[in-house]
Amino acid sequence: MIYPSGRAVWAAAAGAIPAFLIALALPSFWYLGLLWICLLLAFLAVDAAAGRGRASLSASLDAPPQVGVGGRFAVRVAAGLGKQARMLQARVGHDQRLEPIHGTGGALPANGGTLDLEFTALRRGMANFDRLWLRWRGPFGLVWNQVVLPMDEKVAVLPDVSRARDEAITLLQRSAQADGHAQKRAGQGREFEALKDYQPGMGRRMIDWKRSARHGKLLAREFRIEENNSIVLAIDSGRLMCEPVDGVPKIDRAVTAALLSAFIALKGGDLVSLFSFDARPRISSGAVRGSASFPMIQKRAAEIDYSSEETNFTLALTTLSGKLDRRSLVIIFTDFVDPISAELMLRTVGRLTERHLVLFMMMKDVELESLADMPPATPEDVARAVTAGGLLRERQVVIGRLRLLGAHVIEADHQRLGPALVERYLELKQENLL
Repeated sequence: MIYPSGRAVWAAAAGAIPAFLIALALPSFWYLGLLWICLLLAFLAVDAAAGRGRASLSASLDAPPQVGVGGRFAVRVAAGLGKQARMLQARVGHDQRLEPIHGTGGALPANGGTLDLEFTALRRGMANFDRLWLRWRGPFGLVWNQVVLPMDEKVAVLPDVSRARDEAITLLQRSAQADGHAQKRAGQGREFEALKDYQPGMGRRMIDWKRSARHGKLLAREFRIEENNSIVLAIDSGRLMCEPVDGVPKIDRAVTAALLSAFIALKGGDLVSLFSFDARPRISSGAVRGSASFPMIQKRAAEIDYSSEETNFTLALTTLSGKLDRRSLVIIFTDFVDPISAELMLRTVGRLTERHLVLFMMMKDVELESLADMPPATPEDVARAVTAGGLLRERQVVIGRLRLLGAHVIEADHQRLGPALVERYLELKQENLL
């Protein structure tokens, strides 16, 4: 794209005014204005032709692979015109998850250089820099040469789990023995650990009769909590989960709690996989093991987008069940309004609990609870309180039906969702339910 610069506009105005005055005073010299316009157009054409240089144009955009919500980071733009020493101006295009701190563009030095632009990450997800505008003047400064380069530089905006992670590590340490060996509790679990001398008070089932006969004394088997369990974090990203709670969408709070539990499960030696769905399955990370896999889980969690579609539990949970080849702990982060909308979910969950351990994580509906408990001052307040109370009772009906189907349900405060999940996860391991 080529268009005139401000210098060309001023030159046209500077020549047009005297030409107009001369034409009024001396009508026979009317052609001077036309001559000036033709001369200016010729200069514009020469300036445009001499200033193209697009073949030698090189440009790149570099951004960090990931950043936390609320974090500041720099994007580096590098561009140059080869041997043509001209000043470049650059501007980047970004989505609404990012906010520029000092603007989205600036000038680069001649003969190539770099420009650093600062941004703030506002919201979780995959932020994208989709295009780069570059422009430069011709030798006479009369025209701008501009190009728009498509870019596909993505930045994973991750939720901040540092505060909740410290609390979860505290819970993990409490469940460990005093010697610091997490998840190895004598006499608990089903995985064989070692043999030791039988002590009064131990259960008879712990005695290893064959080895006791061989050694001539009673020996007892010591067990530990089994590792290498399969944990599936299934996150509903449908319409209801995108509604805000205390200013933050439910899905963002669910992702934070899921990452927190994934961090603890990976440290405990379990397999963790991430699954998201709305009207259809969206993300399936596959099972990973070890603390080194946590950044990959974080990045896949950032890809979970907000959706305005209704959740299809039948398709999502059936697809998930087909992917699982062993008994797993399936943690489902979701929400529902009434028994009618949850009917299909209940039917599918009944089949899922036949083989797997299913845990539903839900946030308390603070808005409904506040409306139901609000002291009525007007007839409208009474109507709102009755309606809110009815919706809360219907919600409890669905929760009761889920428990009858064999699923575990946690309804926690939105600020305690992550620690509540970690605490229940550790309890399930200690009770040998995984």
